[in-house]
Amino acid sequence: MQLPKSVKMKELLRTTDPTIVAFVTALLGGEDIDCFPMDVHMSVLEGSIGILPRRIMVRERDHFRAAAVLRDNDVPMDG
Repeated sequence: MQLPKSVKMKELLRTTDPTIVAFVTALLGGEDIDCFPMDVHMSVLEGSIGILPRRIMVRERDHFRAAAVLRDNDVPMDG
């Protein structure tokens, strides 16, 4: 059995707004772009006050296309 090569990930978005994380995940899924939301469970540590940013990671090869999807849907990528 051969193990898959490691996949390089790149940060696409960092935000403190959990609704943006859900929206972006749905947008990328609709375009068949795999993404991995990180830090979504940090609210347990921060007490749900929304100060710790959540990140959306995509494959390095999909980053350009994913960024275009966000631009086309007016999603701010600067936080």
